[in-house]
Amino acid sequence: MELNKFGITPIVIFNMVIWLFFTLAYFYQFVYMVRVWARGMVRLSPAKKQHSFAFFISAHNEEPVIGNLVRSILAQDYPSELIDCFVVCDACTDNTHEVAEKAGAIVWDRNDLARRGKSWAMDYGFDRILNEYGDKYDAFIVFDADNLVSPNYTTIMNQAFDAGYLVCTSYRNSKNFDSSWISAGNALWFMREAKYLNNARMMVGTSCAISGSGWMVSEKVVRGMHGWDFHTLTEDIQFSTFCAANDIQIGFAPAEFYDEQPVAFKASWVQRLRWTKGFYQVFFSYKGDLGKGIRRRHFAAYDMMMTIAPGMLLTLLSAFVNSTYLIIGSLSHGFIATQSELSMCVGSLVMTFGSMYVVFFILAVITTISERSHIHSKSKGRIISNLFTFPIFMMTYVPMAVVALFKKVEWVPTKHDIVVDVDDVLGTNTAQ
Repeated sequence: MELNKFGITPIVIFNMVIWLFFTLAYFYQFVYMVRVWARGMVRLSPAKKQHSFAFFISAHNEEPVIGNLVRSILAQDYPSELIDCFVVCDACTDNTHEVAEKAGAIVWDRNDLARRGKSWAMDYGFDRILNEYGDKYDAFIVFDADNLVSPNYTTIMNQAFDAGYLVCTSYRNSKNFDSSWISAGNALWFMREAKYLNNARMMVGTSCAISGSGWMVSEKVVRGMHGWDFHTLTEDIQFSTFCAANDIQIGFAPAEFYDEQPVAFKASWVQRLRWTKGFYQVFFSYKGDLGKGIRRRHFAAYDMMMTIAPGMLLTLLSAFVNSTYLIIGSLSHGFIATQSELSMCVGSLVMTFGSMYVVFFILAVITTISERSHIHSKSKGRIISNLFTFPIFMMTYVPMAVVALFKKVEWVPTKHDIVVDVDDVLGTNTAQ
């Protein structure tokens, strides 16, 4: 009996394949969530030794915010003689150098306009620290100029380093959740990433992924690589993928820091478009290495492949195929597609975007409830409304995936002007 007698037509098969692929490919993240629900947040053993750390910051015209970051680093509850803060002023034209130096940082100027950007500043700074300070520091901790550091940050990161993790990421929170629905959406995503991805990865013994700032790398790793050679638009994900492909385990420590999120949609679009383009760069550069890791049954390689793979393009492909089939089928007057097939296409389009909204809404609810003590907001209304706007924020990645595929994207510094200190952030918590 022909399959179409059961309503199983090519378009039906196509939609079933897409649905089945997404379900099977990302089911492990549901397992991650179950694991976290069962165990909560990872707990690290007390360190046997207090190690020395070089905090590194790349800064381009960060005069308003750099001082508060440096002060938050140097004011931690960790022996001051074991912490130094280095700032590389990358082609700065303002008073970033003076402000950072006054706050207590060791400041160097760099003016290579041909190779401007964070990754090149890291290569310059790491090399100079290693050459001028020898083996004084056991590890580097990397931050962006807009960040703030919790008082016990280094103590917790030291626990991870002492446990043997040569690369480690931490808990990325926001210092301006309230600013807009955009900043709230970004903030919630990073909380989810910390709690239900990296925290879960740590629990199951696989490798985590560093994201932007708030991560540590051993001096031995940097020296062994002969500098920093990761210069895509997303050097953090490139390094994470390199580690996954080469079986280097990245740990996670529940050490909290605070990041400034874009407020306006335009600024967020520019930033996330760069991230998306960078993910493409890393995917096409490392898909072979990750594939080899998957064949060797290294789950971290599979996890990273799913992280950087352009999954949103499959969503667009599904929407395009169903829309095209719907239009052509409607014009054919039953010759190409039956009425039931056309109805199914409409239903598929509704389900594609409806299910996306529902999934992201559920993730928003789960993350908001579990991380309510970490949400520093003056307005409970913003916390509630974010449950409904977060899915919209995430769905903007769909058109972004298309634009990034064809548009040339260059590194553009993000303007930071939220001037607060750690006490300001922590003093606004009304979400508990």
